[in-house]
Amino acid sequence: MKLLMLNGPNLNRLGKREPGIYGVETLADVERKLDKLASLHSASVSFFQSNSEGDLIDRIHEAEELMLDGIIFNPGAFTHYSIALRDAVASVNVPVIEVHISNIHNREAFRETSVIAPVCIGQLSGFGTNGYELAFQAFLLRGKGV
Repeated sequence: MKLLMLNGPNLNRLGKREPGIYGVETLADVERKLDKLASLHSASVSFFQSNSEGDLIDRIHEAEELMLDGIIFNPGAFTHYSIALRDAVASVNVPVIEVHISNIHNREAFRETSVIAPVCIGQLSGFGTNGYELAFQAFLLRGKGV
């Protein structure tokens, strides 16, 4: 199984930005944990973070060319308004699970709606950085036909 963990704007600030909401783990910490989990399951995960919408779109498009089995995607603030990212996800034949560290459904009203979730196979929200591992586990189960 080959996956991409894709992170949008400000996730490079994980561990520093609002630790009361997003925790103290850095993005590098999360990547190490997911990489270790992948190695236990003979899987591979590549990692990419960008604050630029176009770079994220390019990676989504490349996922199909690379024949990836899935994308674990935290679009950050783009979640709530990026029709371009939504269309990129819809345009590829690669399943995507949307992940959010905080529970976007019990925060500010503008955070409650995801324009990307309807074109994803699922959404995990509010499990902290464990959401990335839960998404990985969901892809494992999906690969086993569960």
